[in-house]
Amino acid sequence: MNELDRWVAAAGAELGVSPGDVPVTSVLDVARDVAHNVLRPGAPVTAYLMGLAVGRGLDPAEAAARISGLALAWPNAEPKAEPDVEPKKEPKAEPDVDPDAAQSPPKAE
Repeated sequence: MNELDRWVAAAGAELGVSPGDVPVTSVLDVARDVAHNVLRPGAPVTAYLMGLAVGRGLDPAEAAARISGLALAWPNAEPKAEPDVEPKKEPKAEPDVDPDAAQSPPKAE
């Protein structure tokens, strides 16, 4: 049993829901579709909305399919943010100078 399974079992027990009644993969797939195609904060809210709809009698698979379809067709998808990383700059070439020669005066012959 992985950590997610343990969490679902514990949260389900707290709420009186059998872990077998939780379509974890479907919920995660829908959350991914919403987070990537609409906006990230929409994922948990959508999961809650799906839970309400399923609690009112909508088939879980139908709810997942309808919401994923809506998210994948969403026209105003949040633009993908660019990472806050500056482009890597190439190091400047150092002149071919002998560091010892630059620090000591020339030798008299």
